[in-house]
Amino acid sequence: MYNARHIPLRSTLFGAFAALIFSLLLISCGGGDDGPGSQVNPGPGGSGENAGGASSGRDVLSPASSEAQLAAQFDLRDLGEARVGLTVKQGRVKSGQTLSHLLSPHGVSAGVIHGLDRDGREVFDARRIRADHTWWMFKSATGEPLRFVYSLDQRIYVVFNLEKPDVRKGLLPMETTRHTAIGIINQSLSQDMEDAGQPVSLTLAMAAVYAWTVDFSRLHKGDRYKIIYEQDRIAGKPYGMPEIVAATFTHQGKILPAYRFHQGDKPDFFDDEGASLRKAFLKAPLEFSRISSHYNKKRFHPVLNRIKPHLGTDYAAPTGTPILAVGDGVVTKASYTKGNGKYVKIRHNSTYDTQYLHMSKRKVKKGDRVSQGDVIGYVGSTGLATGPHVCFRFWKHGVQVNHLKEDFPPSDPILPDYANAFAAHAKGLRAELAKL
Repeated sequence: MYNARHIPLRSTLFGAFAALIFSLLLISCGGGDDGPGSQVNPGPGGSGENAGGASSGRDVLSPASSEAQLAAQFDLRDLGEARVGLTVKQGRVKSGQTLSHLLSPHGVSAGVIHGLDRDGREVFDARRIRADHTWWMFKSATGEPLRFVYSLDQRIYVVFNLEKPDVRKGLLPMETTRHTAIGIINQSLSQDMEDAGQPVSLTLAMAAVYAWTVDFSRLHKGDRYKIIYEQDRIAGKPYGMPEIVAATFTHQGKILPAYRFHQGDKPDFFDDEGASLRKAFLKAPLEFSRISSHYNKKRFHPVLNRIKPHLGTDYAAPTGTPILAVGDGVVTKASYTKGNGKYVKIRHNSTYDTQYLHMSKRKVKKGDRVSQGDVIGYVGSTGLATGPHVCFRFWKHGVQVNHLKEDFPPSDPILPDYANAFAAHAKGLRAELAKL
């Protein structure tokens, strides 16, 4: 029987912010196919890694790895003396290939393959082998197949013991490095950070931190940012999302600090006074969009060709861009009218309601309970609309108001028991930011 070894994995959450920005930024990646049986030269060196993102199973090790280093990376200590003269071949799974297709050409018998498939399913079901993932075949000096390693993702791998039906999972070693980033806004946060050579994932992290305090569709030329962040790395390559430790965002001359601090179940971000950046409502239902029409009681309607009050804010974005619920609540309407097109209305509490118009598709129905940041639909141009956008409407005590002029209170501030610890923590980070 195999030796099942359970390894706790650190999960990386990609929320709606990732979907939003990737719908607006064109990201290209390339990669060749090494093909089965290609000789390691001297180690794996695929392509297609996106800085900070999760991998499809490629590029899990540095190109400088030798055969011995590969064996060490995959914790193949049980090879013993067989590591002397060890040879390694690397390839990528082709479409339609199974475990048998991968092992048989290397002289692995049908009986061994059947045993691995049958006895290893509790650790890894070989039927889940997918195209374009990397594999390594370890052979003895005489050509005997010893171990087969399959990469599940950028960090997790599966080892098939070809000397006996034994399967185990492993994790590549990971280190956390500290980095800084600074920049000035000339076009948009996403474009300017990309132009400065900063990873897309850092833009997502920044948007998540300031989602309650900064409307990124209303940035001004000359706004600036400073960021201290940590990034997990495997073999020198980014793994997962960066974690912002501290930041300042200067918007229209006002400095907005953010310090990451843990005072309970999970870390949150706080300002200099210990007030949480998290508020009851997000600043906007979209990120990285632009306001195409403001709240205006005397607006000239572009379709009806007459003066008609516009009691909402229009956010222009490509069709299909995810629309977020700006706060917790219950869906009271998910319907269609000639003017509104496909729309959703949410009751947040006894005071506030919000509405989202002109959707291409709704993702919720009446009665659904939603949380802040949930995707409730997608940008479209249904109803009376001249182009893809979401008309966002905000009610307070049953009256439509301009949400951009509302000042919503923050959520839980620093607790008294943590006040001194936070003050010292923020002071150190403030000094570190000042040096950038």
